[in-house]
Order: sequence, then C-alpha cells, then structure tokens
Amino acid sequence: MRITIAIDSFKGCLSSAEAGQAVKEGVAKVLPDADIIVSPIADGGEGTVRTLVSSLNGEFRYTETVGPLGDKVTAEWGIINAETAVIETASAAGITLIDSERRNPLLASSYGVGELINAAIEEGCRRFIIGIGGSAVNDGGAGMLEALGFELRDEDNNIIPRGAIGLSRLKSISCANANPLLEECSFRVACDVQNPLCGEKGCSRIYGPQKGADEDMIVKMDSWLNDFAVLSGGNPQMPGAGAAGGMGFAFAVFLHASLEKGTGIIIDETRLEETIEASDLVITGEGRMDSQTVMGKVPVGVASIAKKYGKKVIAFCGCADEDAETCNEYGIDAIFPILRNVVTLEEAVDRTRAARNLASTSEQVARLIKIMMSE
Repeated sequence: MRITIAIDSFKGCLSSAEAGQAVKEGVAKVLPDADIIVSPIADGGEGTVRTLVSSLNGEFRYTETVGPLGDKVTAEWGIINAETAVIETASAAGITLIDSERRNPLLASSYGVGELINAAIEEGCRRFIIGIGGSAVNDGGAGMLEALGFELRDEDNNIIPRGAIGLSRLKSISCANANPLLEECSFRVACDVQNPLCGEKGCSRIYGPQKGADEDMIVKMDSWLNDFAVLSGGNPQMPGAGAAGGMGFAFAVFLHASLEKGTGIIIDETRLEETIEASDLVITGEGRMDSQTVMGKVPVGVASIAKKYGKKVIAFCGCADEDAETCNEYGIDAIFPILRNVVTLEEAVDRTRAARNLASTSEQVARLIKIMMSE
C-alpha cells in the first residue's frame, strides 16, 4: 500500500514536514509495510521557503535587508535547482516584523523585498517563486521597485520617500536604470487573494486597518494607489493586484509576473501530482478546517488532484468547525480532528502535545483502514 501525506502546517505549532512525520509515525505503527511518502506543502504564504527548499534539497540563504520601517532584518530565502530563488515577501516586509504599536502603512516600505531579489540575481538565479502575503506595507511595491533600480520621482525630480506616503508625491516612473538582469528573470507569484489594487475591495480598505491605517489613511492611500496605477499604465482592478499592499500589482506590471494560486505552485514545483497518481491513499489537512478551507487552501487543493485519479482522501486537523463538513463536497472523504480532550488554546498548540495527538489519531485511523483491508 502506498500512502502520500501532504498536510499543511499547523500554524504556530507544527511545520508541514513535522505534521507529516507525525502522521507517518502513527500510520507506520499499524501498517509497517506501507510505502509512506511525506510531501511537505504550503499555500504560498508562511512556510513556502521552508517547504520548497526542504522538499527539493535546496539551500537556505540569509540576507540582511532593510525592514519595513528601515530597521535591519535578516531575511531567510532559498535556492533550488541552482537557478530558482524562493522568497517570502514577509521575511523582509512582514507585519510580524513590527510591534503593533509601531505599525504605520504610510511609512512601511517593501524596499527589502527588492534587495532579496537583487541578492538572488547576484547568486545566478533567474527564476523566482515568490510567496506573497503577511506584509506590513501598502506602498504598491514602490519600495521594491526602488531597490531594483526603478526611479520613482516627484515633481522636483527627487526620489519619493519610502512608504505609502511617497506615492502622494509621485509624478514619474523610469525603468532606465532598473537592474538589466531582470529581463532574464521570470516570476511566479503565489497570490491567493483576488483583491484589486483600489476601491472598496482594494488593499487599502480591506487590509489597511490591520496594518495600522485609520479611515483618513485608507481614503488617501486608495487615491494615491489609483494615481500610481494610472501613471504605470496598469489595471488597478486586476485580480490579485491588491495582494501584499499592492505588491501584486508591481510584480505583474513591472516584472511581468504571473499571479497564481499558491497551492498550485507548490504542487507543481514538488511534482506532487505524480506522487498522488501512484498512491493508494492520500492524507492531507491543516490546523483548522472550516468553510474557508474550500477557498483554495491546501487540503482542498490536494484533494482535487487526488480525485482526478480516483484516490481516497482523509484529512487531519487541530479542530474542525461546524461547517467543516463543507470540505466533504470538495473531495475530502473524511475529516478527523486530533484533540483528545478539553484543553486551552495554549495547550492545544504546544508542539509536543500536537505531534503526539496527531500521531495517535493517525494510528487509530490506520487501525480502521487495516480492519477494512482484512475483510
């Protein structure tokens, strides 16, 4: 029997690889002769670098960059297959890099993301996989473009200040001095949101508040981003343009990136579909399963591939909401929460406890599978 385990991370608790190994441990106790393959996976957000670099025997890199508010940060990224760089924008421009009381999208910049791209180019990378999300910025990717050599200037021909506030002074954009090696590069951007750049569903209105924006900031930033789009010649209503405070727009318009579902990119890059096709059973899951799981998250992405080849799919999760059964309509045959008794949230996300619960639940499900196989 061949079993493929492609389970998302239990955020704040277990990585995808750790969760997969816990499931493997439990199943192997009951089915020791099974060929069990753990294929770490992510949705293109947090964990993308770790997942791809680990799965594909790549190499990690650590580069000092300018953080969202100008402080120096050390960003982790990776190289796979010698020429492909894997970068998470949040590692250089992430909201978790700033204490809540200091968050201010007027000042936060994506400059560090451009520095990471430059660093990868210097190491010979010409192909990029970018995990986008979790950012602290709302600058439309202007800081990233500046780091890459694009010149964004005001009416006095000065480079605009960093952060969304700089867009209020933007009058011209020149690519004359942009890194010339960008012409040799291709970008796949993991973008799981469909928000446009501007408007009621744009990045300023929808994501601005969590980044520290008040109503006055939201209105101003939305207007500035619209002006930026007009000046750029890009479409501000493009789905995904509003990802990461408008970095989705900058990637698509200036770097000719493709904005894709993150889970699809990971499945493609790890060749997970081939592994699933050759399997008898597929195991997936995530920390919390609910109605949002069907909106392009890992378990449903994995299940859709499995059902293409008529495979059975089971899922494990830390907890399952009342509407988790919705996932059964999207290819997941059975869902198993792993909590074994009433615990606090702190206890539930304890790494050791979660791994033990996941292994124990997997073992019991494997016992059921063994019974069914013997009949």
